[in-house]
Amino acid sequence: SRTRKSKLEKHPFSKICSALTSDPRFPVGQVKNMIRQVLNETLTDQVYSSDQSSAWTKQISDQVKNKIKELKLNRYKIIVQTLIGEKRGQGVRFGTRSFWDAETDYSASESFSNESLFAVVVAYGVWMY
Repeated sequence: SRTRKSKLEKHPFSKICSALTSDPRFPVGQVKNMIRQVLNETLTDQVYSSDQSSAWTKQISDQVKNKIKELKLNRYKIIVQTLIGEKRGQGVRFGTRSFWDAETDYSASESFSNESLFAVVVAYGVWMY
């Protein structure tokens, strides 16, 4: 009814609900492609160096973050995590746990390896209410 509709329009969360339906969703596939591109451009033909890996992690994280920002996903807080390690036959486990809204929050990840090193990048898009 008309009365019910006007009550909903006055509800404090009505702007949030409207934003959820009108703002773009976090494009996981597109972000995965961006991560893959940055990893390939940065690490192909590189040899692992503990000194250089620190700079690479910052560079890769910044490049991925900036590419995602170009998508103008203004309602998302962007977090990028990069891990680089030396390949020496060892096993590596990488895990994350989060407490978030499965309807609005997303993550995209990609990995890379060559003869000398491996890398994992995870980008999180967390909706800001």
